[in-house]
Amino acid sequence: MSTATLAPFPPPLLRDWGRVPYEQTFAAMRAFTEARGLDTPDEFWQVEHPPVFTQGVAGKPEHVLGAGDIAVVQSNRGGQVTYHGPGQVIVYPLVDLRRLGIFVKEYVFRLEAAVIQTLERFGVLGFRVSGAPGIYVNLADPFNAALPAGPRLDEFAGLGKIAALGIKVSQHCTYHGVSLNVAMDLEPFQRINPCGYAGLQTVDLATLGVRAEPAEVSALLCERLRQHLSPPASAP
Repeated sequence: MSTATLAPFPPPLLRDWGRVPYEQTFAAMRAFTEARGLDTPDEFWQVEHPPVFTQGVAGKPEHVLGAGDIAVVQSNRGGQVTYHGPGQVIVYPLVDLRRLGIFVKEYVFRLEAAVIQTLERFGVLGFRVSGAPGIYVNLADPFNAALPAGPRLDEFAGLGKIAALGIKVSQHCTYHGVSLNVAMDLEPFQRINPCGYAGLQTVDLATLGVRAEPAEVSALLCERLRQHLSPPASAP
């Protein structure tokens, strides 16, 4: 069946699942993706997870320095180990890339653009680092400066990671997604090499002096994601 025979698709449906265990959400995302057809509407899942470390398909055990009382869960997303916990905004876009007419690289670019634009609403300048997916801030001046100037022996010197990306694409359909740190306990990040980078600092909006409710940030992020990931009105 060709997508040319389908009616135009609506914007993704937003679902707020609240605080749910990572394993439960992972299983539900995979089941949704495996069961969906060409006419299944896209969805965005807004969630918050209890404390958990998640490991990507290529994740190396040595990047978990000492999990302690926090479980490490193997995932099928890309990337290395990261941490999820209360006070962190997580959005899982379950979208069919064929409807958007884009490939994975462009999809990742749009996810990052949505995060950058969300941070802008709070006066924070977020930016990309080549070869290291996610969004970063300049710790010396997160409201005005991007990459620190001058020679840098350490590519992450002076930077803090405020958002992480991890995706899975199956039959052109995405799951997993993006996490943005708002107001959380950052200590668990010290138990890992975040995203596989030893010594990488992780920050949240609260650390930068920005007071915001996770629900407010999540709503803004979903708004920007819908702008970037909704099928054109004229799409078949």
